[in-house]
Amino acid sequence: MPSRHRTVVVGASTGGFTTAESLRCNGYDGRITVVGEEPHRPYHRPPLSKQILAGEWALGDATITSAATTPALSIDLVLGTRATGLDTDRRTVKTTDGELSFDSLVIATGVSARRPARQYALAGFHTLRTLDDSTALTADLRGATHVLVVGAGVLGSEIAAVLAKRGLAVTLVGRSGSIRFGQTGSLLSSRVADLHETNGVRLLLALDVIRLLGTDRVTGAVLSDGSTVAADVVVAAVGSSPRVEWLAGSDLQLADGVVCDSAGRAAKDIYAVGDVARWSDTPGTHSARVEHQQNAIEQAHAVASTISTGIPHAPDIVPFFWSELYGTRIQAYGRFTGAGTLDVVAGDPAEGKFVGLASRDGTAVGVVGWNLPRAFRIARAQFTSGTADIGERQLAP
Repeated sequence: MPSRHRTVVVGASTGGFTTAESLRCNGYDGRITVVGEEPHRPYHRPPLSKQILAGEWALGDATITSAATTPALSIDLVLGTRATGLDTDRRTVKTTDGELSFDSLVIATGVSARRPARQYALAGFHTLRTLDDSTALTADLRGATHVLVVGAGVLGSEIAAVLAKRGLAVTLVGRSGSIRFGQTGSLLSSRVADLHETNGVRLLLALDVIRLLGTDRVTGAVLSDGSTVAADVVVAAVGSSPRVEWLAGSDLQLADGVVCDSAGRAAKDIYAVGDVARWSDTPGTHSARVEHQQNAIEQAHAVASTISTGIPHAPDIVPFFWSELYGTRIQAYGRFTGAGTLDVVAGDPAEGKFVGLASRDGTAVGVVGWNLPRAFRIARAQFTSGTADIGERQLAP
């Protein structure tokens, strides 16, 4: 491959930077430029709602790579620069600092935190997506006693768990009637709810925040049933939106993300990885956007292989994620859409440790681990090889 070949990666988080590193590991000798909107060096996002929010890590502990790594790999890291447009005919990316030409382009701009319908301007209202968000939230927690978390998904649960552990009085409000825990849907809802309540978090489900109370700073919220909740700090964790606004007017297909084939190709020599990317599972099947770090890493390796070799690499990436609430590690591997039952194959739910196979119409579609990581790894390997058997004990809802 000619050394003048240039790959531009837009997005300097896990997916984008992993693509750049993987290109070099695959022997790619062209120029690599990674463009990041934030001024910070590439960092991992999961610790923002875990170790950093808990005060266990400093902000720099989440950094993916040291300042010496990018020069050693001959990667041009351009920070504090936002992509504003894409011209597929001229093969250029427009940025706030000018234009960048490319031979190959990787889109890794991720997602932005979705805000409630009303744009709250009161001090004390937060979302949690970036290091700057984490810094602002942590500062606001000093002196706070009551926190309201809006959103009953994984992020909302993680935030609530960490803040409760810090000794704050936490109320978790969710529009859904149950806790929705990532790709497992409602399969673990009652167990996650029990964890929260056992650890002092007040759950208010099937309710929404109508408006915030306060003049300059938030003092509470009015809910959809007319009740009020006192709060010094409010954190919204109500989902995310793919960062594709800069791609408006391009030739790419945009539909809740950048639509790609099973090799991550959005157009000739243009790829997308990570939270912003909607990959087809396999050729000719439906596409899906998965917001898990491991998924972004595997997509990055696949795209780097394709660019380096010129041979499309279309791996079957099965979604995997893990979380930890109050010291309980929860792991999930599989495609859980439509799964209605969870059958125990190891451990005992009564003891707070088990592994279950999720099934749809009698067919195993995923593995869930609850505080039993070794048994989860074994069940995952069996599931992947097709040797896992659905057990006789069905987990009670």
